[in-house]
This record gives sequence, structure tokens and C-alpha cells, in this order.
Amino acid sequence: MDIRKAVIPAAGLGTRFLPATKAMPKEMLPIIDKPVIQFVVEEAISAGIKDILIITGRGKRSIEDHFDRCPELEQALEKRGKKKELEGIQRISEMANIHYIRQKEPLGLGHAILCAKDHIGNEPFVVMLGDDFYMSKVPHIQQLVEAYRRLESPVLSVKEVPATEVMRYGIIDGKSIGEKTVLVKNIIEKPCPKDSPSNIAWMGRAILPPEIFGFLEKTPPGFGGEIQLTDAITMLCKAQKVYAFFYEGKRYDVGTIMEYLKAIVECGLARDDLNGEFKTYLKSLKI
Repeated sequence: MDIRKAVIPAAGLGTRFLPATKAMPKEMLPIIDKPVIQFVVEEAISAGIKDILIITGRGKRSIEDHFDRCPELEQALEKRGKKKELEGIQRISEMANIHYIRQKEPLGLGHAILCAKDHIGNEPFVVMLGDDFYMSKVPHIQQLVEAYRRLESPVLSVKEVPATEVMRYGIIDGKSIGEKTVLVKNIIEKPCPKDSPSNIAWMGRAILPPEIFGFLEKTPPGFGGEIQLTDAITMLCKAQKVYAFFYEGKRYDVGTIMEYLKAIVECGLARDDLNGEFKTYLKSLKI
């Protein structure tokens, strides 16, 4: 079955970026001149996915406004002859069919995904966290879709991380069945390094079957007192095969201030319209 729908959880409080995120969603933090969540939406579109559901929460209205039309701004740009800028903002509002559901309480990632049950219906779908994005020759989600078609089973996007960082991720316990593929036995949410079954970390992208909703409904609060998606995926592993796939490309995690700074610098250096002057400036700092 083709993958037609994506779910982007974007209801988190963004406490690591306070006070900036007191009134602005962390998913709207700009990477130079584009918010993080726009990178995520464009990634979904690059894989042919045009039906996108964003799970929001209180104080996240600016996400909806960003992907909506803004007639006043469009008229102002047209009057000033700013054709390039006008086309750019019109493209944002026309790029996909974007829907919104509000998670009324911050009960965890698993609960946020469960909010999408009625919209998804009886078909597989993509999960894409709203605060990180990827750069690669083949779009990240396209790699995952191709792995899903080959394996004909749910698939998680993973990479190896340093042992000192396993407590930041859901860690895979499984068996390697090829150079880029692991058969998943279970996932441990944010384990201590001494208890971690591996250093293979789930990177917040997955293709899941509709059966995951039944397991989420049975999932009790886990790590941090929240309903964890990783706990529901562990239950799914007992009912059907679930695979982990090692993607190719660069991940930009804006979940911490240091990673956010790295993303801005590296994206600036990657842009043809900025890299020359920006690189010269960085060299002039003589740090």
C-alpha cells in the first residue's frame, strides 16, 4: 500500500528554549529564514506525501498561520514588485493539504500520535517529529518509504550514537539481518548507558501500521509518566515484524541550543547565496 499520510507531532512545550518558546513554538524556530517545521513538511512532500496532519497544542497557533494564506502580506509584496518573495509565501500555503488536531494535555508522544487515529483510518502512515530535519541526496522519508516497500513491514529510521548519548533516545534491541537493517525485538526509552541493549537509536521517523493505535490505547504511562510511542512499538513487535533501517544523510536536531546553533551554521555554509560571505565572516572571527 502506498504511503499517503504523515503525522507531525508538534505539541511539545519546548522548555529547553525558554524564554524564546514561551510564546513561540519550538517548531517555528528559524533556520536562517525558514522555520524548522517547514523543512519537515517539505521532506514529506519530497516523498509524494501530500496529506499532512500536525498535532498541535496550546500556544501553537503560529504554525497554522505560517501555512495559511496571508492576503495583506501578499498584496503588499505585489505592490512593491517583490515577485520572488510573493511566490515564496504563496508556495508555502499551497504545498500540501495540511490538517491540525490539538493535543489538549501534554501526555506524551504516544498520546499525540493516538490523537491522529480518526484522521489516519486503516492505512500505514509516516511519523515525523517536528523539531528535527535532514539533508541527504535521497530525501530521508523517501529512503524510509523505499525500505518499507522492500520489507513490507513497519520500519523505524535509526543511526548509531555514542554510548554516552543513549539516554537521549529510544534504543533498539534487535538482530542485524543486513548491512542497513535490524529486526527489532523491543525499544528501551532513554536507558542508562549500563542498561542499554545497543547504541542504535531511533531518530524520530517511522512508518507505522494502523494497528499501532490499538496498542497505544493499551499503553500505560511509562518513562516520565507519559504515554510513550516506543512502548507501543515494543508491543507491536510481538504481533508482527518491525524493522530498523540505517538512513543516509545528515540529521539536524534542534532540540538543544548547541545543536540548533550547529544547524544554523552548517545550513548557512550550504547555501550558495550565503556561503561565500558567511565563510569569510567565520574565518575573520579567528576563534
